[in-house]
Amino acid sequence: QEIAKQQQATLVEYSIVEDQIYSWVIAPTGEITFRSNTLPQDTTLAELVKVSREQIGVRGRGNQNPTSPENTKDGNRLQQLYQLLINLIVDLLPHAPSPPNPNNSNPLQQLYQLLITPIVDLLPETESDRIIFIPHQALFLVPFAALQDDDGNYLIENHTILTAPSIQSLGFTRKNWHRVKDSTGKPLIVGNPTMPTIKIGEQQKPLPPLTGAETEALRIAQLLNTTPLIGPKATESTIVEKMANASVIHLATHGLVDGIYYRGAIALAPEEPDHDGFLTSREILSRYTESEKSLLKAKLVVLSACDTGRGEIKGEGVVGLSRSLIAAGVPSLVVSLWQVPDDDTAKLMREFYTNIYTHKFDKAKAMREAMLSMLNDGDGNPDPKAWAAFTVIGEAR
Repeated sequence: QEIAKQQQATLVEYSIVEDQIYSWVIAPTGEITFRSNTLPQDTTLAELVKVSREQIGVRGRGNQNPTSPENTKDGNRLQQLYQLLINLIVDLLPHAPSPPNPNNSNPLQQLYQLLITPIVDLLPETESDRIIFIPHQALFLVPFAALQDDDGNYLIENHTILTAPSIQSLGFTRKNWHRVKDSTGKPLIVGNPTMPTIKIGEQQKPLPPLTGAETEALRIAQLLNTTPLIGPKATESTIVEKMANASVIHLATHGLVDGIYYRGAIALAPEEPDHDGFLTSREILSRYTESEKSLLKAKLVVLSACDTGRGEIKGEGVVGLSRSLIAAGVPSLVVSLWQVPDDDTAKLMREFYTNIYTHKFDKAKAMREAMLSMLNDGDGNPDPKAWAAFTVIGEAR
């Protein structure tokens, strides 16, 4: 209740228990309302779940995590829910074939009916009033901004949206904001570092370069009047050193959150033998949480890379790069739930930063307006694949 009052936002916390989705809605006044609804047991969806497993496996490394619900015993209700939700958003993943849908139903509308319809009367009526979704387990993969009502309207068209890994994390982000609000460091912009090699047992797999990320970094650096670190200059040791005092950190590179790299890692240029090129969540926690002085000073961190939002799934919230950065002192983050095409990312991020630095919008409004630009502008892209992957975590300010 106190956090809802501090944030001046409507908090929506979900919990999954057996065949129920429980929802707690906490108004800015502190008033709490509880709702529950039963998950559908539709055999046609169950069939789609089977088809979706392989498709999701192709899209990312997240489902190799042995503690994730999809790898629990067959027949487990939570596993079925996890796969149901994965199936409902699989159409948003770029270049992935969609599973057959005999009912020709819209997965974004199905998710809306599951998650929003039971509480729609409790949500704010004013578009600028913020909603902070606090997902549970697989629900963190849901692109809330793109959920559609029966009239085809996206949730972002009617609301300003953020997410948080847990209610407790909002207490940390508020404290972080007060500490860094007057930070005067330089922006740190990183794009397409010389990529490291993934080493799993005896196997080695080089990460592919991201030429679009380089273009993105150059454009954002120009907007913020700084020089980006590109290719071999974006070494792990250099980035770690510069992160300490940066006011804004934008990392346009691969993000890996598959459980192999200590629940999350950011790909940077390696410096063998001391630096393998993977800045892990554990390393972030180790370096930047030793004392108050060691905490990061950044007001905003943007992880503009595939799968950066998909960490290990736990009961309290996602344990991944986002939570390690919040623990390291960051009040606001932007993470992606899937890889967005280069041109679309460049357009959305340009709009996002322009909204913050030119129009002086808060981060939640800046992201909402950037998404609306993608929907409505002639040079945008109304397809949710192009804009719905990004979510603002933590403080709106």
